[in-house]
Amino acid sequence: MKNIFLFIQRYFTFFSFLLLQVFAIILLSSSSKTHQSFLASGANEVTGVINHQYSGLRDYFNLKETNRQLAEENARLRNQLADNFLIVDKGKKIFVDSLIRDSLGRYRKYTYLPAKVIGNTVTLQTNFLFVERGINQGAKKGMAVYGTEGIVGVVVETGPNISKVMSLLHRNSKVSAMLKKDNNSGSIEWDGTDPSYLTLKNITKSARVSKGDTVVTSTYSANFPSRLMVGTVAEISSESASNFYTLKIKTATNFSSIQYVYLIENVRYSEQVQLETNPSKNP
Repeated sequence: MKNIFLFIQRYFTFFSFLLLQVFAIILLSSSSKTHQSFLASGANEVTGVINHQYSGLRDYFNLKETNRQLAEENARLRNQLADNFLIVDKGKKIFVDSLIRDSLGRYRKYTYLPAKVIGNTVTLQTNFLFVERGINQGAKKGMAVYGTEGIVGVVVETGPNISKVMSLLHRNSKVSAMLKKDNNSGSIEWDGTDPSYLTLKNITKSARVSKGDTVVTSTYSANFPSRLMVGTVAEISSESASNFYTLKIKTATNFSSIQYVYLIENVRYSEQVQLETNPSKNP
């Protein structure tokens, strides 16, 4: 208490000046419309600046909820894309299965489910992501995983509420991809060095490829819908004894900053994989 009195005594003159200044301003504004308008305008400007800063701070702390809402909205819009449906061949009589059909009689092939990334590695030879969506929320093994910029990986394990995703940055990861401009297809792999680059192998030398060309998922993938973004061609190399190019691909996805992804279900995934892996029984 003594220190408070000493502080007031020391700065008494300054505080008195401030009080008299405020009192003078009040008297001036109350006796003159011009000064009153000027002071009101200044007060509004100061209030506006404070409100702007407060709004920016509030928006910053609401980013998590905003991202969640955007992910759900994007999933809903992606589920409405025409590419997610198959047109029924009306020239043949087919049975009515349990797949969802739209108003045009098309069957849904792909379904998008949003998920939050809760774990991720990029510095290992075998990198994985963990997402907050499991069996209880519709996640299944084999689902493709797609980010806001490009493809991410494939679901390899599912728990009740969490799924494990094999990242493209995994030495055993292989995804069918193609050059967007001419549909020449190959296999996307990772050499285990730079997380910003992948390798596209088995592109025939008859393909007209150049730096900057876009690489997308091919129509041969059981997991991924076709024409999802993979990256762009950064380098082109080949051996004289080989008939194929090896392309260095700059990834569209920044694997170090993934926050939200989409799990994509191909409703005919199991059927396709079974036919691809089982040997033919025909003589």
